[in-house]
Amino acid sequence: MALRGSRVEIDLAELEKLSSLQCTDEEIAAWFGVSTRTIERRRLEPDFGEVMQRGKAKGRISVRRMQMKLLEQGNATMGVWLGKALLGQREEVINDIRKIRSWSDLRLDELQALQSELRTTRETLAADIKSGTDSETPELILDIQAARSMPPNENASAADGSSDRGYSPEDDGRAEA
Repeated sequence: MALRGSRVEIDLAELEKLSSLQCTDEEIAAWFGVSTRTIERRRLEPDFGEVMQRGKAKGRISVRRMQMKLLEQGNATMGVWLGKALLGQREEVINDIRKIRSWSDLRLDELQALQSELRTTRETLAADIKSGTDSETPELILDIQAARSMPPNENASAADGSSDRGYSPEDDGRAEA
């Protein structure tokens, strides 16, 4: 460390190289044998601050150049990352959560939509099983299995005037033996 009150000369070309490597103030201070406070204070000087900013910018350009090179070589992960970082692309996450307290809580149109979705899901699963494709049980099936074990809501009444008798396996065209 330099003596207090003396000014250590810091080579600006060397500072720019270290900044281009995205070195922290602590690392730059250690390189030049000064305190981090010296680096923080000197950064406020126009020439010193500009050299650091220019070096960091050059470093970011260098990183981006290497990323683009990886992308050009077919690195799909880099393509996805660059799309997110530079182009603002995002993955769409859809959380489809069904919390069915009781079948009688659902309107007729909601039950019909579930029935249609269940039929499609069941057909897809049957095709997967027939073709030998390994597939997981879809959330819809798990939701319905859980809802089947729930007691009916005695206090519910159908808002559209339709029957509130609840769901039965006959409703989707299959009765369990």
